[in-house]
Amino acid sequence: MLNVLRKIVQEVNAAKDLKTALGIIVLRVKEAMGSHVCSVYLLDPDTNRFVLMATEGLNKRSIGKVSMAPNEGLVGLVGTREEPLNLENASDHPRYRYFAETGEERYASFLGAPIIHHRRVMGVLVIQQKENRQFDEGEEAFLVTMSAQLAGVIAHAEATGSIRGLGRQGKGIQEARFVGVPGAPGAAVGTAVVVLPPADLEVVPDKPIKDIEAEVERFKAALEGVRQDMRELSSKLASQLRKEERALFDVYLMMLDDASIGLEVKRVIRTGQWAQGALRQVVMEHVKRFELMDDHYLRERASDVRDIGRRLLAYLQEERKQNLVYDDNTILVSEELSPAMLGEVPQGKLVGLVSVQGSGNSHVAILARAMGIPTVMGVVDLPYSKVDGIQLIVDGYHGEVFTNPSEILRRQYAEVVEEERQLTQGLDALRALPCETLDGHRMPLWVNTGLLADVVRAQERGAEGVGLYRSEVPFMNGQRFPSEKEQLAIYREQLAAFHPLPVTMRTLDIGGDKALSYFPIKESNPFLGWRGIRVTLDHPEIFLVQARAMLKASEGLNNLRILLPMISGIHELEEALHLIHRAWGEVRDEGTDVPLPPVGVMIEIPAAVYQTRDLARQVDFLSVGSNDLTQYLLAVDRNNPRVADLYDYLHPAVLQALQHVVRDAHAEGKPVSICGEMAGDPSAAVLLLAMGFDSLSMNATNLPKVKWLLRQISLSKAKELLTQLMTIDNPQVIHSTLHLALRNLGLGRVINPAASVQS
Repeated sequence: MLNVLRKIVQEVNAAKDLKTALGIIVLRVKEAMGSHVCSVYLLDPDTNRFVLMATEGLNKRSIGKVSMAPNEGLVGLVGTREEPLNLENASDHPRYRYFAETGEERYASFLGAPIIHHRRVMGVLVIQQKENRQFDEGEEAFLVTMSAQLAGVIAHAEATGSIRGLGRQGKGIQEARFVGVPGAPGAAVGTAVVVLPPADLEVVPDKPIKDIEAEVERFKAALEGVRQDMRELSSKLASQLRKEERALFDVYLMMLDDASIGLEVKRVIRTGQWAQGALRQVVMEHVKRFELMDDHYLRERASDVRDIGRRLLAYLQEERKQNLVYDDNTILVSEELSPAMLGEVPQGKLVGLVSVQGSGNSHVAILARAMGIPTVMGVVDLPYSKVDGIQLIVDGYHGEVFTNPSEILRRQYAEVVEEERQLTQGLDALRALPCETLDGHRMPLWVNTGLLADVVRAQERGAEGVGLYRSEVPFMNGQRFPSEKEQLAIYREQLAAFHPLPVTMRTLDIGGDKALSYFPIKESNPFLGWRGIRVTLDHPEIFLVQARAMLKASEGLNNLRILLPMISGIHELEEALHLIHRAWGEVRDEGTDVPLPPVGVMIEIPAAVYQTRDLARQVDFLSVGSNDLTQYLLAVDRNNPRVADLYDYLHPAVLQALQHVVRDAHAEGKPVSICGEMAGDPSAAVLLLAMGFDSLSMNATNLPKVKWLLRQISLSKAKELLTQLMTIDNPQVIHSTLHLALRNLGLGRVINPAASVQS
């Protein structure tokens, strides 16, 4: 059965549309189960009825016509109960209903499984038998497995339905919504510009062309270029390969022949498709055909075809690099955005970013936050190869992307964009004012930095220091570990730019979703693996070089603070402190006279929460990393769109942990700050103020909003609000109660402006 299932899934994934996929499923499942009928009923959300959408065994003229409400028939029963139903004699069941319009005889036995995606019933998969038959457990499990596979196919088709209907001019029919992970806050309305990664066939978009003959000539030139490469490669390796091995190049040349792939691609170009799109279509069809073959050797040939496709695409893309047109209000879309892609957009034209892969902590997301560009990452269901040139809305607050938005939705989000612009202008006047509550409590607002671009933005917004400098960013930009001298120059620049204000430099924090290309860490569970302090303690040579560079960079400035990430216990802290003292001794021995800077610990692992007092006794300050702490407390990968809605820093458990940390840190007389997205959320900042945090650190874009709100409320009122919220056990209710209370106080203008569109 497993082999049968694999082949069905491969066929379904290769289907060109939902209708074809459903047809494959009912045919193959009927064959595999040896049943007389297999049908798929999908729930129409407009009519709330289960509609027959595909069948093998019933009258095909009844497709789209036969339907039933959730309280009708056995199909409705399976859908409402959300569990399989296995009946040897279906007509004996009180919910049995016969549909004469199917034009078929009555069937005795019935086995149905609900099709469920993300808790939502999407339909029912049914098999039926003429005679009485009790389907066994294995058959029932097979149908349940098949329906689970089908759920993903239907969900994707539903999400991409509006895009599949694109006309020749790239105009959509209706809007569709795709969910990802918030990368940078803000909203944007604009036109999608799809940037292709180098020679990645699967993501080439469809694109109509007018001059067909010129496109054919382009493809011919690419064909000849790859042919020549193959000949040269074969000749170059002649002395190193046996004759049989060199024959592979002859196979490649045969595939490139005008009577093979070359001819097929030219045929597709002549239908009006550009060369890259035609190449993708032909090559991927060949690849899927090979992958479905039983013979292992032939299956492996799929990689040869894919390689030829990539080589041809590389030639075709060489020419296209200069032809990318960036409209005003460009929303850059790619499978995996890179900083270089952002740099290629002319200044003033980039309004939003969408990446299919990546996380809220990726390099691009950090850069986007620094630049103030609304960004959504990890939009895994977005068929981005088909969105080039169409209208998009990017909601960086909720991590949502809308394709082909309606006029009403466009207008609503345009108002959000304008509100944001006016608010930002109005908050500029706060730059020189202190962040002080109505009853005189001072709350220092610091910034999170990592790039030089962050410095200017932070200073423009009146930051009072750096609460988190991500030292891994320079490491991520290079092709090797930066030398001590290179690190010294980078750190000196940061320290000097903010002098005399404090700059908190976190030691190298790689692993998890922060990878170095030259130091790969391959793990099945990276967030619980080798990351942060665990890596640098295992590599003291990296830690010592970085510590020395930081210490030397602070000479004469004395505004450095060192922060240790991912500490889970006293033994790690003691080891790290030993290395810092050793680096300090070495630096002084070399003649650089610097005092030992304050050293702090990040509280981002639940174990550290319960050791706050022990940790506080050995360091000068504490800093809560709210992103990771929330993730670990709730066991939710915050970069996974499937569970992103469970990630919530206003969860009661998170609020209780934060209060615990502040209380214990202060009991030892040590200050405690907080960095992460929570600190930059103006409404959450009110609660952090009430808890007693000594400073808040955030991205520079949010700093004016937080300052404005904290200047409009008293510490006593914030404490009163916190006390009320700590009695609530539901995070959604905490959110709504907090926002309602702030709006009732006339303080709603800095609360997420896109919230009104979502409600």
